[in-house]
Amino acid sequence: METLEIGDIVMCTVERIEGTMVFVKIEGNGQGKIVLSEIAPGRIRNLREYVVPKKRIVCKVIRISNNQIDLSLRRVTKKEQEELIDQGNLERSYKSVLKTILKENTEKAIEDILKEDNIYNFLQESKKNPKKLEDIVGKENAKKILQILNSQKQKEVAIKKEFFLKSTKPDGLTLIKEILGQIKEAEINYLAAGKYSIKTKAENLKIADKKLKEILENLENNAKRRAMEFSIKEK
Repeated sequence: METLEIGDIVMCTVERIEGTMVFVKIEGNGQGKIVLSEIAPGRIRNLREYVVPKKRIVCKVIRISNNQIDLSLRRVTKKEQEELIDQGNLERSYKSVLKTILKENTEKAIEDILKEDNIYNFLQESKKNPKKLEDIVGKENAKKILQILNSQKQKEVAIKKEFFLKSTKPDGLTLIKEILGQIKEAEINYLAAGKYSIKTKAENLKIADKKLKEILENLENNAKRRAMEFSIKEK
């Protein structure tokens, strides 16, 4: 089972609607719920225009408390929705690769993989570190599977945010250039006075988002140490 974090984009299936509460099954992660205000912006006259039982919807994790997962439908952007659908298509392709190599042992392998993570994330990670895949399917089969996966062309996804960085010190411009110059794994562009955009790329949204969060956290810490103004523009 995949460990969810706030901000994750997940595929869900609507199970039932009770009053103004929507209960869904999160693929690979149990159940979650969506309150009325997180279905769509503005006033909702007919809830069933947006959600009906058995409908598959893309949601964003907004809160995790004990075993309760709160989700939002309205906060998911069109791009995030498209990326998750693309990921689902790729996962189906990955399953086909597993069936080609493992044949009658496929279902058992998938069952073991799902104990660790979803198929897509597990096999993406296996490209960098095949040990867990080897433990499940054996070294020879793991080698064959990864050869096929690595030969498939996969487009990267990009995540972009805006931030504010300013210094009132006499050498403020030099300090800003120094801090931003340390960032190698992202593209930074100047927008206006103190405003910048930052973009990261990765093989999926979760990795790209995690990378961007880490870069911005380091940037914020560096800015604070130098008594600089720093903030991130939220959607």
